[in-house]
Amino acid sequence: MSVLTGYVPTPVGEAALEVAIAEAKLREVSLIVLNSARGDGGADDNFADDATAARLRARLHESGVSYQLLRSVSSREPAQELIAMATDIDAHLIVIGLRRRTPVGKLLMGSTAQRILLDAECPVLAVKPPR
Repeated sequence: MSVLTGYVPTPVGEAALEVAIAEAKLREVSLIVLNSARGDGGADDNFADDATAARLRARLHESGVSYQLLRSVSSREPAQELIAMATDIDAHLIVIGLRRRTPVGKLLMGSTAQRILLDAECPVLAVKPPR
């Protein structure tokens, strides 16, 4: 079993990564880090470029946890991608980051986090970045 986290190169993604590393160490399992984008990854600010991915690999290596960093370009929504990955690897836990959104923002844009919280078959730990 593994801990799975969705990563975006933002403070929210960094907060989720730090907690995911701690959870993987605590549970003595491997960590799977998924960074996904829709369509052409180059057009998505949430897709880690090569330099960001290299820094992320260095951080994961430094942490001492066994890990895999997966970068995916898919036609699926990020929530669908993360949930499917969790099912495929039989994840023990999903760690996601939360960002502050207005009620109108939630209504108009939907919520990736909400879809993961409601649809995942394993426990989900949602974290916020420090202020």
